[in-house]
Amino acid sequence: MITLHHLNNSRSQRILWLMEELGIPYEIKKYERNHKTMLAPPELKKVHPLGKSPVITDGDHVLAESGAIIEYLVNKYGSGKWKPTSEKDLIKYTYWLHFAEGSAMPPLLLSLIFSKIETTAPFFIKPVAKAIAGQVRKLFINPNIKNNFDFMEAELSKSKWFAGEEITAADVQMSFPIEAANSRKFLTHHPKLLAYLSSIHARPAYKRALERGGEYEILN
Repeated sequence: MITLHHLNNSRSQRILWLMEELGIPYEIKKYERNHKTMLAPPELKKVHPLGKSPVITDGDHVLAESGAIIEYLVNKYGSGKWKPTSEKDLIKYTYWLHFAEGSAMPPLLLSLIFSKIETTAPFFIKPVAKAIAGQVRKLFINPNIKNNFDFMEAELSKSKWFAGEEITAADVQMSFPIEAANSRKFLTHHPKLLAYLSSIHARPAYKRALERGGEYEILN
């Protein structure tokens, strides 16, 4: 049986959602972030050397990285579903599986890091730290975030889901950066992305995943 090593408020929530959609039996082993550092606990390094989540174990296999896990689960347990069959949609499917972490998440992560710099810098250098962070946001981070999410908004004008008219595992992968962007108020002018999130959050399997996974603060 598959075991999901699930860290609260993390990317592993989307793996939990996918397994609920696939209807495969699995177990959850839960881990809690350090409340001060927000890092994963050292116990996760006993599962995978990087000590991060998501990680799944399936028999003798130990697999990390959301995209790799999603591809493994769909290919092994998807029964031909959750992956497009047409070449055109399959190309888009592969693209969005990689776009989520390769392009969408890095500027969002930088935004979070620089917000921490602004709020946690010692008081005697806080004005300088805030000024530097503001310039980096203005010149690099925010333009990249806007460009990425304007692009996603335009793509959802062409089809209901990212890889065509049927939901696929690419949408599972894409859910996390879009949820992260929404939590930081970056989607105010992106109605199609907001409607897309509403469609995801209404799915019974998504709701079951939230019940099983526990607190998921990115939605608050």
